[in-house]
Order: sequence, then C-alpha cells, then structure tokens
Amino acid sequence: MIEKASLKAKKIVLAYSGGLDTSIILTWLRQDYGAQEVIAFCANVGQAEELDGLEEKAIKTGASKCLIRDLQEEFVRDYVFAALRANAVYEGQYLLGTSLARPVIAKHLVEIARSEGAEAVAHGATGKGNDQVRFELTTMALDANLKTVAPWREWSFSSRTELIEYAKSHNIPVPVTVEKPYSMDRNLLHISYEGGVLEDPWRAPDEDMFLLTNSPEKAPDQPTFIEIEFEKGNPVAVDGLRMSPARLLAHLNQLAGLNGVGRLDLVESRFVGMKSRGVYETPGGTVLWLAHRNLECLTLDREVINLKDSLVPKYAQMVYNGFWFAPERLALQALIDHSQEKVNGVVKLKLYKGSCWVVGRKSSDSLYHDGFATFEADQVYNQAEAGGFIKCNGLRLRINKLLRG
Repeated sequence: MIEKASLKAKKIVLAYSGGLDTSIILTWLRQDYGAQEVIAFCANVGQAEELDGLEEKAIKTGASKCLIRDLQEEFVRDYVFAALRANAVYEGQYLLGTSLARPVIAKHLVEIARSEGAEAVAHGATGKGNDQVRFELTTMALDANLKTVAPWREWSFSSRTELIEYAKSHNIPVPVTVEKPYSMDRNLLHISYEGGVLEDPWRAPDEDMFLLTNSPEKAPDQPTFIEIEFEKGNPVAVDGLRMSPARLLAHLNQLAGLNGVGRLDLVESRFVGMKSRGVYETPGGTVLWLAHRNLECLTLDREVINLKDSLVPKYAQMVYNGFWFAPERLALQALIDHSQEKVNGVVKLKLYKGSCWVVGRKSSDSLYHDGFATFEADQVYNQAEAGGFIKCNGLRLRINKLLRG
C-alpha cells in the first residue's frame, strides 16, 4: 500500500474491463487518489460483446486513452495449452480459466506501462481475492521497479453495494445492479460467476445466468461425436480441420456448450485463506482436458504418467496462486513439455446431455500392443512368469506379517 502522498504515482496504466470495479476506479484514481493521467488497458482474451463500446466508455469515465490488445491467440497458445499439457486442474475440479488469463493480461500491462512511461499499474481486484496476487506477482516478476496501485486495499468502500451507489452519484454506467449483483469474468477458456446471490453455497444458480452452455435438459436429444487431433500434447484439429489455438477452443466451446458440457459449481480454497463459491462454464476446456488425458494413457509410459499425476496438484496450485512466471513453474513446465514429445494422435469423443465420454483413440506413437494385451492366445507373453513377479513384489508384505504378526 502506498502511504505517503509524495509516493503516489502520477501516471498509471489500469487493467480495465469496463465492469463495476474498474469503471469506478478510473474516476477514483483521478478524483480521489490524485493521479494526473490514467491510461486504460483492455486485454481481449475472448470477452466477446463485452468489448463493444469499451474505448468510448473509458474515455468518458476519465481515461486519457484506452488501449485494446487482441491477446486471444497468445492466451490460448502460451497459457491455456501449456496448462492443458500439464492436465492442470485445481482441487480436482477447476480448470483455472481466470488463473491463466491474469498473467497474460499483467504481462501486457507491464509492457504498456514501460512504453507509456507510467510509474505504476493498477487493477480492480479486491483485497480478499486471488487476482490481486496474480496481477502483482506477475508485475514483480517482470519489472522490479513498477509500483502497483490496488484501490480495493486503499479506498473507503467496503462492498460492491457501495460501489453501485458511487457509480450512480458520478453517472458511471455499470453492468451490475443490486437486483443482479454477482460478478462475471469471461475469456475464451471459461466464464466465472461469483459474489452476490452466489455467496450462499446452498442456493442453486439461476438457469438464466449461464451464457455458454445449454442446460442438459435443453441439450439436443442426439449425441454429437467429435475427433480431436493432438501434436506434442497440443490440440491442432477438430474433425480433420486444422485451426489456430483460439479458433479451435472457440469451436469446441460452441459444440460442447450446445450439448450442455462444462458446468461446474465449486467451493474452492482461495490463496489468501478463505473459502469461496464460484460457478464456472468451461465447455471446450472440459472436452480438451478429457481428450488429452486419455491420449496420454495411450502414449505415455506408466511411470511418466505417475510422475506427471503426482505433479498436477503442485502445478495447478502454482498457477492458481499467481506464480506463472516463477522459476519453479517454468522448471516444471520444461519437464512436462519434454513428456509431451510423443503425445500425438486422435481422440474420439461423445457429447450428450451435459456429459462427455472418450469412445476411441489412436496414435502412431501408441504404447498399446495388442499382442501383449490380448486375452486370447499369444506368442509374446509367458503367463507363468507372473508368479515370480508377484512373489517379489509381495516379499515385503510376507516379511512384515512374519515379524510383526
């Protein structure tokens, strides 16, 4: 926190979304904090229509200018697919949609601050959440001299209800109302919903909240079959059609969302210490995770799979907690990427009424050998040798029983 007025930055680049918090921050930084110039930066990571009219709105709300960068391909290629190669999933369920978007946004926030000669960057993350950590750890990792202004840790507001009242008094248009107070974060990997009516973990989310997925009841009555091709652990084609990373994910979002795949209602452990309830839609990501995991079953050695599986919780925790650019995540990524050299092939999946199954897989790098695996007669495996194998593996169990009863 910046305590002395003399240390307050005069030129600031704000990570701007046009939502409730950052809309108010634009005004607050100039009128209350004392910044002379605020540059709004919006990273396009797949917010769709949320970007409409954003530049005009930012200028009207107090920004000297609004810079919008299309980061969709970079986001999916360098962040989403990197986590996919790791099979990263936080606390067994969450596919890290917000966690993966924050470091790419913060990376460009730092770049713009440098090019614009700004003394500080700012974000709209609350003092209770994870995003403040992700933004600021990334900033520290990429530029040791940039200050960070975190209004939620400095201003007198204590709730989003107070922010709505501030917005009304300053004629700031915001997309959140008292009647519909949950917040939403969208990118190409997912949409997250939290806060407001969702803070009661017993209350089911309203059906009209969901934007990317049909309810299973309204999904088509006939299943959809798709084939996803991978090269070195990265998805490169759907049904034989090669696509760029962002286009491929958007295509799968449409197919999986139509079939009601990818909803998650989760109470998760925030890095700062408390539990929080989030509702997520991750249609394409859910399909990719399942397909990639099953292709690895076909192409990776057993002990490599076991090693990777043991590292998944640690990798996911690093990403969730904001350590994307930390040396330990980079080192672990190098190991993971080495394991993906032979993860090549095609996976066939069935999408139906909110569920997704793998129904086939093939690879020129497969380790599946039907001559060894068959239950029919074979010429390559002597079943009698299994007895010695079992005795050797059971020796410690026999000794334990003999000596300790």
